[in-house]
Amino acid sequence: MPSLTMIEAIRDAMDVMMARDDRVVTFGQDVGRFGGVFRCTDGLQGKYGSSRCFDTPISESGIVGIAVGMGAYGLRPVAEIQFADYMYPAYDQIVSEAARLRYRSAGEFSAPIVVRMPCGGGIFGAQTHSQSPEALFTHVAGLKTVIPSNPHDAKGLLIAAIEDDDPVVFLEPKRIYNGPFDGHHDRPVVPWSKHELSETPQGHYTVPIGEAVVRREGVEVSVLAYGTMVHVAEAARREVGIDAEIIDLRSLIPLDVDTIVRSVIKTGRCMIVHEATRTSGFGAELSALIQEKCFYHLEAPVVRVTGWDTPYPHAQEWDYFPGPDRVGRALIRLMES
Repeated sequence: MPSLTMIEAIRDAMDVMMARDDRVVTFGQDVGRFGGVFRCTDGLQGKYGSSRCFDTPISESGIVGIAVGMGAYGLRPVAEIQFADYMYPAYDQIVSEAARLRYRSAGEFSAPIVVRMPCGGGIFGAQTHSQSPEALFTHVAGLKTVIPSNPHDAKGLLIAAIEDDDPVVFLEPKRIYNGPFDGHHDRPVVPWSKHELSETPQGHYTVPIGEAVVRREGVEVSVLAYGTMVHVAEAARREVGIDAEIIDLRSLIPLDVDTIVRSVIKTGRCMIVHEATRTSGFGAELSALIQEKCFYHLEAPVVRVTGWDTPYPHAQEWDYFPGPDRVGRALIRLMES
């Protein structure tokens, strides 16, 4: 199997689906001839033409509004919001139109759309290019929210999202576009070619939305993570020598509750790691769920390691980013509880 970066895997997924189904179109700011700010759509306009891969004005509400209309009339649009931070003008379209269309029309219409958004920090993008807004989508009935952590899953999940008959928010942690970043910013970048999950099947395949995966079996503590934090959690566990079970959620809504519960019952301890701000982050929902379903099996309170409740800073980026040092210290404290 070829070894791909996340960028190449995402592009390959769109290429596969555009070739299989002429209803699939992709559009957004600079996605056409330029190929996208991160090059995820590079070459698609040349291959499929400007009616199926095209640039839009700088209007996020217009991008998503167009996608909703296209979906209602039978197309399968893949809309790109250039940075997740800029999705706020489109939030009303996502929540009030895309998420509600099937319900409000009693099933007569649906919105089979995908909204792709690069998210997260680690690139010195400061407060307007580094946010992780996943919790804002998981609160909305009618939306699915997906965050891959590697090229293999990115391609399979994106194909599954495009084939889904309901709207999917597809968040792409941009720090791992080109390599499996473990949080050590002061070390050389590791390319995806050195990671087994860069091996990506050719052609069509799917990774089911709503199924988590155990990335590492362990018995001392369950670590729930997604996106970049899967790699940070593994680095932290290894450096402090704790036998942690690491679960890559992959999909936040729908959530694979069974996998989480089985793991926490086995280990008796749980840590949740995400890059987004702490208050009302998705980790709070996970913590409540574990308390409800695993309370009598817990040996210690659930621990969250997250970003801080501040705008994402520029100069102090690595103090905000939940790196392996902070995760490792929290793991030690949790094991001592």
